[in-house]
Amino acid sequence: MMENPFPPGAFEEASAEEKRAFIPQHQSVSYWKDAWRRLKRNYTAMVSLGVILFLILFAYLGPFFIPYHYDEQVRGSSNLAPLQYAETEFERIAGGETVFPHLFGTDTHGRDTLVRIMYGTRVSMLIGIMAAVLTLVIGVLYGSISGYLGGRVDLIMMRIVDIIYSVPDVLVVLLLAVTLKPLLSGFADANRTTALGKLVIVLGPSIIAIFMAFALLYWTTLARIIRGQILQLKQQEYVIAARALGASNRRIILKHLLPNCVGPLVAATCLQIPIAIFLESFLSFLGVGVNAPMTSLGSLASDALGGMYTYTYRLIIPAAILSVMILSFNIFGDGLRDALDPRLKK
Repeated sequence: MMENPFPPGAFEEASAEEKRAFIPQHQSVSYWKDAWRRLKRNYTAMVSLGVILFLILFAYLGPFFIPYHYDEQVRGSSNLAPLQYAETEFERIAGGETVFPHLFGTDTHGRDTLVRIMYGTRVSMLIGIMAAVLTLVIGVLYGSISGYLGGRVDLIMMRIVDIIYSVPDVLVVLLLAVTLKPLLSGFADANRTTALGKLVIVLGPSIIAIFMAFALLYWTTLARIIRGQILQLKQQEYVIAARALGASNRRIILKHLLPNCVGPLVAATCLQIPIAIFLESFLSFLGVGVNAPMTSLGSLASDALGGMYTYTYRLIIPAAILSVMILSFNIFGDGLRDALDPRLKK
């Protein structure tokens, strides 16, 4: 019989302090806090977020610091170079009045270029965000119904998506913008007192036509993404338990399935914004975008083509802002997608 090598009293119950010291305490971190932690480590995405915030401040707060309006024509100040003054402004300066300089010059109509670029950035960004939200709503509804019901319903709905994918989207958007513009203008004139007519007047028929084009064509990618997520999640135990407890299909989709798809949806929506901005700028460049005197970055670039060799800066500045905006949204969308992907958690 072996002798016990441990003397009596060698094993004693650990104290509460010893237990706390032995077991490492990890703070519970939520999904969104963990995603924000990963996003902050992506320096490229954070720089892009800073650029986006700067452009928002530039577009929405900048006009408050400039005493010109986007459609204001200053007499005798046509085609001024940056930081130049018109003769009437020199007279006002000689009289002791302070005149705000035209930092980016003026256009052929004597309108300040800087404030028009600010309003153009605002319009392009607003259209991009609203169009992305519109495609998100349609894509989520369509994709969640298709993925949850499955079977023949899913087969038919996805074939419709394939047909829409085969349509030349740019051609359809151009046709919609051209054909809907006079119809919407007539509708706005005939219904000025109604809420819908006022909305068309405020936004303009061209912008409404762009939204309709997105509602018809550009929701298919989001629909496929949400369908794939729903097909994976609907076999989970909590979905089966909810179905066994008598929960309706609507409640299961809204309360159990869609909240678990938020990460991919947010990232995909963010990547839809630059697509919408580019499409609006492309249409405005062709002359079927926003109506004058309202402007966007695409229409500013189109107006600058006439004096491209004489006033090159009028084309370079809006084109540069448009390129930086689209690049920033794309990089930030990629970083957001990586941060919201649980499989990349470290």
